[in-house]
Amino acid sequence: MVTTEREDGDRTRDEEGRAAGAGIRPADGEGPVADGPPGTPHHEGVWRFTAPAVDASVPQARRAVRDLLARQRVPVAEDVADGLLLIVSELTTNAVRHAAVLSPTLAVEVAVGADWVRVSVEDQHPYRPTALEADHGRTGGRGLLLVREITREAGGVCDMAHTASGGKVIWATLPLRPLP
Repeated sequence: MVTTEREDGDRTRDEEGRAAGAGIRPADGEGPVADGPPGTPHHEGVWRFTAPAVDASVPQARRAVRDLLARQRVPVAEDVADGLLLIVSELTTNAVRHAAVLSPTLAVEVAVGADWVRVSVEDQHPYRPTALEADHGRTGGRGLLLVREITREAGGVCDMAHTASGGKVIWATLPLRPLP
């Protein structure tokens, strides 16, 4: 099950892990959520999904991010959204496969600004992986390389950092519109 948390601590979810009742509750019970100061476009804000570090969480996280982008009417280009969802899948898969032993829960955060979107996946495992170069003899081990290349091609940036709790967060920020 995926839990959705807005910056203000509001949590909603349904049986499939999607935010219940179309997701994030509107402020004051009316209209779209605006997580910023008055005048902030409705698509800007920060949302966090938590899930168990199990295989089923990978497609759930991808659907949750896709649904959030649609629900908040984020003006993201289709090819950028496709890349972003692949990044979510790769980072979530890495957390499930490599961090679950020390991190039974992972978190996916989506932050949207006026002209950018950032996704991050956090776990409690202290190991910081590196992007491996393509080895045509191996069938796996290229997830971070793929994340790096998708981000670079879109004109974005990606990195990782240690968290205050001793784990790590890996993130990618992409422009809402692709480079010309």
